[in-house]
Amino acid sequence: MPRSLAGDLTDPEMAQPYMKKDDDDDEEIEYSPFFGIEKGAVLQEARAFHDPQLDARRCSQVITKLLYLLNQGETFTKVEATEVFFAVTKLFQSKDAGLRRLVYLMIKELSPSSDEVIIVTSSLMKDMNSKTDMYRANAIRVLCRIIDGTLLTQIERYLKQAIVDKNPVVASAALVSGIHLLQANPEIVKRWSKEVQEAVQSRAALVQFHGLCLLHQIRQNDRLAVSKMVSGLTKGSVRSPLAQCLLIRYTSQVIRESSMNTQNGDRPFFDYLESCLRHKSEMVILEAARKIAEMDVTSRELAPAITVLQLFLTSSKPVLRFAAVRTLNKVAMTRPLAVTNCNVDLESLVSDQNRSIATLAITTLLKTGNESSVDRLMKQITNFMSDIADEFKIVVVEAIRALCLKFPLKYRSMMNFLSNSLREEGSFEYKKAIVDSIVTLISEIPDAKETGLLYLCEFIEDCEFTYLSSQILHLLGNEGPRTSDPSRYIRYIYNRVILENANVRASAVSTLAKFGALVDTLKPRIFVLLRRCLFDTDDEVRDRATLYLQTLDGEVALGNTEKDVNEFLFGSFDVPLANLEASLRTYEPSEEPFDISFVSREVKPQPLQEKKGPGKKQLAGAPSPATVSAVDAYQKMLSSIPEFSGFGRLFKSSESVELTEAETEYSVNVVKHIYKGHIVLQYNCTNTIPEQLLENVIVYVDATDAEEFSEVCSKHLRSLPYDSPGQIFVAFEKPENVPATGKFSNVLKFIVKEVDTSTGEVDEDGVEDEYHIEDLEIVSADYMLRVAVSNFRNAWENMDPESERVDEYGLGVRESLAEAVSAVISILGMQPCEGTEVVPKNARSHTCLLSGVFIGDVKVLVRLSFGLSGPKEVAMKLAVRSDDPEVSDKIHEIVASG
Repeated sequence: MPRSLAGDLTDPEMAQPYMKKDDDDDEEIEYSPFFGIEKGAVLQEARAFHDPQLDARRCSQVITKLLYLLNQGETFTKVEATEVFFAVTKLFQSKDAGLRRLVYLMIKELSPSSDEVIIVTSSLMKDMNSKTDMYRANAIRVLCRIIDGTLLTQIERYLKQAIVDKNPVVASAALVSGIHLLQANPEIVKRWSKEVQEAVQSRAALVQFHGLCLLHQIRQNDRLAVSKMVSGLTKGSVRSPLAQCLLIRYTSQVIRESSMNTQNGDRPFFDYLESCLRHKSEMVILEAARKIAEMDVTSRELAPAITVLQLFLTSSKPVLRFAAVRTLNKVAMTRPLAVTNCNVDLESLVSDQNRSIATLAITTLLKTGNESSVDRLMKQITNFMSDIADEFKIVVVEAIRALCLKFPLKYRSMMNFLSNSLREEGSFEYKKAIVDSIVTLISEIPDAKETGLLYLCEFIEDCEFTYLSSQILHLLGNEGPRTSDPSRYIRYIYNRVILENANVRASAVSTLAKFGALVDTLKPRIFVLLRRCLFDTDDEVRDRATLYLQTLDGEVALGNTEKDVNEFLFGSFDVPLANLEASLRTYEPSEEPFDISFVSREVKPQPLQEKKGPGKKQLAGAPSPATVSAVDAYQKMLSSIPEFSGFGRLFKSSESVELTEAETEYSVNVVKHIYKGHIVLQYNCTNTIPEQLLENVIVYVDATDAEEFSEVCSKHLRSLPYDSPGQIFVAFEKPENVPATGKFSNVLKFIVKEVDTSTGEVDEDGVEDEYHIEDLEIVSADYMLRVAVSNFRNAWENMDPESERVDEYGLGVRESLAEAVSAVISILGMQPCEGTEVVPKNARSHTCLLSGVFIGDVKVLVRLSFGLSGPKEVAMKLAVRSDDPEVSDKIHEIVASG
């Protein structure tokens, strides 16, 4: 708000809301200065703009209210906006400077249409050439905001003059306008390079800053031009600290790009960044240190940046302390040893009045601390936690988890800290972060299992969050029976049956059943407790208790062995719920009951939105692979074709593979349908030429390079009109349940008939023609369904160890571990579990867990252990377990040949 309005707000009408009222409890309540204003009333007040004798003060108040309404998201109708716009233009006759500034603001906010702009353009151009610098600067900003390219060419000469104007306010306004105009009219703005270069040499700080910003945006797509600009400016012509910060950013960008393009790793201009660490301006020093810390530099090159950041830690300015500790925190994530020299200064910041600084200091210390300092840190954190908000506590908890995994021998003190934190008041997110940390430590540190489970048992005795109680009960059911004294947990679990809500009671019943299945000595006592649950008020609890009692007693035939019972209780539900829901929605009631075995178990990624090329319409008979019911729909469609009805159940349908370029005459993509002993290739074709009709369309498939496949039948397309998708099918026989691979050559053959687009008439005579499309490969990943498991460890342990096959492989030179992980996942076509597909930055080793179902409905689990054996040499250890040892061998064969 302009300063000239400060006095206007003392008017009783608008100043009253600024006053603080004292209620009976002497609490002070602050009111908004715009409390209670309504659009209709303000529009009525806007009639004051038409008065012959303008009251500048009153008009300023009305415009202020209008600006408030616009910025609060209030929408004006076209009529209302037009009326206000025309009324505001009448205020140009006022000579009041404060009112004129508000008029400029109002015109910018209203964004008038092209026919309305003409009305105000002459007034603004008059102000742009005014002797009053304030009018000139604001008029330039408004004009550049509302005009289009045609009008811009008319005022281009004035804008060029403004860029080199002696008044820095006018020059800055023109440069900032150029930055905005560059998005819509780049060709015009690029013609201003000479004037912008002059502005970069200006003595005014803001002019130099805005000039450098615009010059870089003009040249940003020309790497050589940016490099020359940086080379010229790093020699000392930039005086403005703001411009210097920008130059540091551009310099680091040039260094990063040049190091990627050169083999010797040279970094031009790095000396300039180091020299900025000795600049007199604190913001320049900080920006240089931050950019050096982000680069891949040696410890010697990083040391000066760490030193200046360490000096800022003891600054009297909170903003400098915060900036320094945040930068050090980021460095500590990847290079903790480089920050250890700052630990003494960081410890003094733990008691900083600014809680953000204190939190960053604590989390940095947790990353850089050594094993001997853990106990001291825990004491400091205990005193510190009560003074910070929950979002900061979550950051600290996550840092403690990482430290505990780094020093597993110190788990007792850290687990004790987490347990004490669970007893304190806190939000769901905070308690969940603690529970997740304890669960992680239990799974990663075997010695911490029993201690952690007892801490969690104590927590659920007084837990107000149903989700966390159910999560902990599930963990107890999986881990508790395998501890040295399982009976100690029964009391905590049964208390949940007595005291909690229905959801938690149901979870507790399932947990009791798991103890009964694995611990024979506890089974009689578990039976007694489960029988008590038969009289529960909730039907879910009663049903679970009945099912588990009969299962454990052998009355329900789930299988012939104890393994089958354990699989029922501990096995993961391998049908994605989204797929199950979609199948249930499309199920049509009939004499045949719903069969869950026909539901797709594949987890398909949901793309944000695929770009469609011309002519690539969604086929009526070919559902998008992104839809969860795609396999169900494909199964229904293929079984309705007599030639394919005898192939049995569809195992998998791939995502569509494009066989033509975008914007070609004919668009073809293919979907691979996999059966036990057959493969059906579904070619989705689209004719994109309006003047042609295609008839007798077939795809000739050459399987010379796919020896294990033999063509059994095909279904051609009689007619393919313009922009009307059609389908061609070709079926092949292959060895049953064998992952046969091969390459197929494809040629589209058809008869072309000319079409008169004006009348729609088709010529009777046609010409035979053919169109070569891309080859298609059947790969091993086509025979694997991406099926997730909820608990990989349990699923692995429940697999027969005799089926395990382990071997080691050298993957050669790779850009990174992440690339190697992605390549192996792609070869196998399996589903990553528990987020293990994400490789931490700068990691030298990584473990990835995969699950899937191989053709023949064979469950497969894979453990991949990656490590760097040389500079970029990646080695991998592959362990496979499956329901069939032969499939385990096949997985190794696939990787070896891939």
